[in-house]
Amino acid sequence: MKRTIKLAVAAAIALSSTAAFATNGDHLIGMGAKARGMGGIGIGMSHGAETALSNPALITSIQGTEVSFGGTVFMPNVKTTVAGSMGGTEGDSKADLSVIPEVALASKVSDNFYLGVGMFGVAGMGTDYRGTNSNYNMVTNLQLMQFAVPLAYKAEGFSFGIAPVLQYGSLDINYDTTYAGGGRSGTQGVAQDFGFGYNVGAAYEVAGLTIGASYKSAIDMVYTGQISKAMADFQSSGTDHLEQPAEAGIGTSYAINGNTIAIDYKQIKWADAKGYKDFGWDNQNVLIVGYQYAQDNWALRAGYNHAKSPISDKGYAGTLANTLNLLGFPAMVESHYTVGASYGFSKMTSLDLAYVYVPETTNEYGIMVQTGPTTFAPSTIKTSHSQQAASAQVNFKF
Repeated sequence: MKRTIKLAVAAAIALSSTAAFATNGDHLIGMGAKARGMGGIGIGMSHGAETALSNPALITSIQGTEVSFGGTVFMPNVKTTVAGSMGGTEGDSKADLSVIPEVALASKVSDNFYLGVGMFGVAGMGTDYRGTNSNYNMVTNLQLMQFAVPLAYKAEGFSFGIAPVLQYGSLDINYDTTYAGGGRSGTQGVAQDFGFGYNVGAAYEVAGLTIGASYKSAIDMVYTGQISKAMADFQSSGTDHLEQPAEAGIGTSYAINGNTIAIDYKQIKWADAKGYKDFGWDNQNVLIVGYQYAQDNWALRAGYNHAKSPISDKGYAGTLANTLNLLGFPAMVESHYTVGASYGFSKMTSLDLAYVYVPETTNEYGIMVQTGPTTFAPSTIKTSHSQQAASAQVNFKF
């Protein structure tokens, strides 16, 4: 295989493994079915125990002890075409279904102190072009899970919370270009790592109005022998660091007569994160608008989440980045439409449901492909990406 394409594949492999299920870059739009039903709202509106990672200060809304557990079935649809590469290649990713678990618990310890525990899948899946004889038969799989222990204090309407976070990640990279005269991946097995970070949050509540703010620290991960080995296979160099970026946000909600309107804004700092900044990712501004109507033992929700894609066309000079960002990590979806509902079977037990729809987005970037020993020609790489997701969650209150 010609050297330019080799390097492009290596660059794509280096971070394509993070082509996860999440939709704001590689982040889920929200943690928990109630939040997802409102577009990901969770900074300025409490959803009880499930708020552990979005704003730990808001677990102070519970009255006793609350336990929530459930998950999300995520269904992406990704298709990539590399024109002019070995006669042109086209393939659909077979990684079109994944299940994301979540468990959360929060308890009122005293009149002022609250304690919780949460475990959430925050990223996962990848791309899978095996058996297509296209797109380098790339198979990537990244899974990220966070375990948090939020502690919150509330007095006179003010709440403050902090949550130490332990993150587990596993990464596996494989590719096979023997069908085009290349070789197989030199990576062997799954690489795993643990990283540590923290979330902090604050909130103020008065007369139905809630104002909140949150900050999530960056968490650096090192997947030994995965990214660097894949790059070395193609006589290039790379790092095994892949950092989940820092995130800061504010939010507000107002509730009256069963109606709640909420708005969140946050920035995800991809441009400062190890790995992502090397391939030209931009910081991402996320705007979320959500609505809830609640009466007695039931509630209906709707939401909209919008964030400009953190990737963009780098031109022919950015062949490696363009190949990475479309073949490996097509994080270009921007608009998310959501609906949700809850039903309380009793004062103790309730069920939450949510559905997320992301319409198809297609991007086509310029790349250079080698046509001879010393000749190159302009070409393109084009990816289409759409998503659907369904969430369910059971809650118990004591």
